[in-house]
Amino acid sequence: MNTDRKRRFIRAAGQMLALAAMMLASAVVADEAEELARATFAGGCFWCMEPPYDKLDGVVETISGFSGGHVSNPSYDEVVRGGTGHLEVVQVVYDPAVVSYEQLLYVFWRNIDPFQADGQFCDRGSIYRSAIFVHDEDQRQAALASLDEVTLLGLADEPIDTRILTFEAFYPAEEYHQGYYLKNPVRYRYYRWRCGRDQRLEALWGSEAGGHP
Repeated sequence: MNTDRKRRFIRAAGQMLALAAMMLASAVVADEAEELARATFAGGCFWCMEPPYDKLDGVVETISGFSGGHVSNPSYDEVVRGGTGHLEVVQVVYDPAVVSYEQLLYVFWRNIDPFQADGQFCDRGSIYRSAIFVHDEDQRQAALASLDEVTLLGLADEPIDTRILTFEAFYPAEEYHQGYYLKNPVRYRYYRWRCGRDQRLEALWGSEAGGHP
């Protein structure tokens, strides 16, 4: 084999190996994606619903956004102005082999006031209502069971207003909302304190407030 042919052969072999490596990497990513699941929760301000889930082993990502409305790809300003029907939500991407949906539900309840009908804490309005958006029948049954469990706790002499809704679509909020508590820790802590969120959670849930007893 002459030098030119040898070079062409080596180049072609290298390209084939690179292509095979890319295909293998894509297959691995696809397999990993298939093993992950999603859960969607509305607990008032989505900034405040990311931290408790980010602390959980098995949670891959939390994404702030909107669900439950009738407008595609709404902006934050559109949702806040009203009329789109959306709720602020956090979507949790998780590995069911590490953390169960039931554990996610446990954390959800202990980060909300399930009795508040006009929003959550200092945030008032329909976009801040609490809700569990179920992605399939298994999630629905688990959510209903968790609702029964919280009802039996008898935390207050009021009806629970948290709703269980069928998930239809999720629209991520603008980038500056994602991981807000990490990007703006001082402003986040001040907002959370001023809103009375932790005070109310402790009054309701005691040592279980936050979902990490």
